[in-house]
Amino acid sequence: MIDVLVVDDDFRVAEINARYVGKVPGFRVAARAHSAAQALASVQRGTIDLVLLDHYLPDRTGLELVHDMREQGHGTDVIMITAADDVTTVQAAMRLGALHYLVKPFTFAALRTRLDSYAALRRTVERVGGRGVAGQEQVDRIFGALRTTQVPSSPGLPSGHSEPTTDLICRVLHHAPHPLSAHEVAAETGLSRSTAQRYLRHLEQAGRLRLSLKYGDTGRPEHLYAWVAP
Repeated sequence: MIDVLVVDDDFRVAEINARYVGKVPGFRVAARAHSAAQALASVQRGTIDLVLLDHYLPDRTGLELVHDMREQGHGTDVIMITAADDVTTVQAAMRLGALHYLVKPFTFAALRTRLDSYAALRRTVERVGGRGVAGQEQVDRIFGALRTTQVPSSPGLPSGHSEPTTDLICRVLHHAPHPLSAHEVAAETGLSRSTAQRYLRHLEQAGRLRLSLKYGDTGRPEHLYAWVAP
């Protein structure tokens, strides 16, 4: 089993990511951390194989944490999972040895492809490492193990619908304390109301949302959507 440390300052996001990891065969969540200090302490215990690391942490940035890990001699592998999408941060992550960089919001399928390629890398290194010396063919095989293929959209999505947007709306409704209108979903996700309405209608028809009507004194009833999928 590959032991994973999930690092995110948002407790809910950390829990979602941990559940994603738990669904991938061969991986298990060994610990969660919500600050750079907590993460470094977990790495120092020497039981972590892979860190899924957010960049925006309350005490230090994720890249500063990776720098500290390398300074202390910890070669623990890192996959960045963060909303930071500027080129400077991405380049810095590459230079510090991050194996993958996944921008939020993302889908389970996107994370799984990264974890699967990481597992393939470990298997390849173990096979090649037993020979003591790696020729060019073996080196190419090691580097090639990290390549990922494009994640296709779910076959059930209508034309014009994207899986990341669907996943974003599902997450908003999953954590909502009460049913939301299309206007509220649009405000939470940054989508237009018409786009939110299209996705909500599809998800309701697919059985992933429950639709209820709220009647006011005048005018048409308000459509409210609640999460029902497991």
